[in-house]
Amino acid sequence: MDTEIELKLFFQPANKDSLIALLNAIPKADIRPTQSLLNTYYDTPNMQLRAWDMGFRVRSSGKGIEQTIKTSGKVAGGIHSRPEYNVDLISSEPNLSLFPQDIWPQECDLDNVQGQLAPLFETNFERLTWHIYIEESLVEVAMDIGTISTDKSSEAICELEFELLAGETSALLELATQLANEVPMRLGQASKAKRGYMLAQQANPSYLAAIDFIELPSGLSLEQTMITLLETGLERWQLLEEMLASNSLSLAEQAQIWYRLRACIRLLKLTLKQYHIDSEELAPWFTELEQALDFIEPALSLAEIVVQGKSLLGKLKQQKDLNAHAQTQLAQLDFNQKLKELWQLPCYGQLQLALVDLMLKANARQLDLSQAKGSNSLLSFANELQEASWQKIITMMPSQANLSSHDYQQFAKALDESILVGFAYGSLYGNHAQEREAFRRPWQDMVLGIRTLACYQKLSQLSSELGMDISDWLEGKSQSLLFAMEHSRRSALTKVPYWR
Repeated sequence: MDTEIELKLFFQPANKDSLIALLNAIPKADIRPTQSLLNTYYDTPNMQLRAWDMGFRVRSSGKGIEQTIKTSGKVAGGIHSRPEYNVDLISSEPNLSLFPQDIWPQECDLDNVQGQLAPLFETNFERLTWHIYIEESLVEVAMDIGTISTDKSSEAICELEFELLAGETSALLELATQLANEVPMRLGQASKAKRGYMLAQQANPSYLAAIDFIELPSGLSLEQTMITLLETGLERWQLLEEMLASNSLSLAEQAQIWYRLRACIRLLKLTLKQYHIDSEELAPWFTELEQALDFIEPALSLAEIVVQGKSLLGKLKQQKDLNAHAQTQLAQLDFNQKLKELWQLPCYGQLQLALVDLMLKANARQLDLSQAKGSNSLLSFANELQEASWQKIITMMPSQANLSSHDYQQFAKALDESILVGFAYGSLYGNHAQEREAFRRPWQDMVLGIRTLACYQKLSQLSSELGMDISDWLEGKSQSLLFAMEHSRRSALTKVPYWR
């Protein structure tokens, strides 16, 4: 058995030659012979191997034929660690009995599984390989260019894999960062096998359940808590990105996924701030990404008008024209192009790799968290963060002030961040769940109210472009919503926080 420790990065096809030149230019890089790898993945009709969290393939190359099974492993941020077993074959006919018997679940009928095996998909690609020393560590870099295909469809393979052959895992990050500083790349969450299962319609990338809180057992250390928060943010960022890339969602659904993806990035930034990890290098990358995502607010407003047209516009006689105009503008945002442009930003992959590096350093207790360690426990640390966030909201939204639609929209980002604090640490207050939910609910409703105010503002713009005058209707709707929000805000400010 071997255990792979690897890092996967995706890049755009146009950057292939630049990457090859960079890798060839690394001092003492050992350029290995190019290989043509033909891989067929197998499973039973009811996906029994998949149910056991196993992936099985037969690979043909210039070296011969080999079958491989990968068993359950772990992906932390972007570092893949998964046990695998390899057996040479004399033909391309798969044979599960050649693997060690102890890898299979107890009482499984292996002969029955063997008899039902059938090909699902293929991953066929050219592999360019380099062996590179990073101090005392040896890293194999493999560039794979090819296709994943089923009987009905196919998609491109364009990725770099960094596998640790000897030495320290940090060498993977060091080499990957060196390359990402020169060529735009991003972390690869999905393996070729996972993408193949998706293509064979055996896995669905279009669903990622929302979670109420990040699960934090009370006994976690601050280092473990920070790792959990970073790992959750990074993992969900990549999974949401997969959903956007799948082209399986409506435009309105994509707008919501973009919003959730940005929330992951904001959570990651907030976590570093909470643990006093200030980096002059990371701050500009967060800022650049935030600016690149500034289309999300108008996208959400347009999506809301499209989806909630009847309830939002009521009996307004211009409803159909406004809805159609909103659909046109939503399509013109071209989410596919937005994603490609985001991937071409060097800071995108650089930030992801820097966050993985911080996770590894936290695991090895190589980060200075002394400023955060003044608290006696994780719970007291969370209490302090919740209180600081709450005081910021009180200062911004004092109960005696009368807030306008513009005021609320100016406060939207700060309110989002305050809710993210509760999202990150709310699981620690399970014993006070009723009080917690009662406290959070009006502020979550206020976020929805702010979105509706933004919809009214977008409707004002759309109606003007169509030569309509609905200003009186919009004013009445806005004032009615503002009255309700002001009442809710003042009531919410009187509630005793659940962490005190």
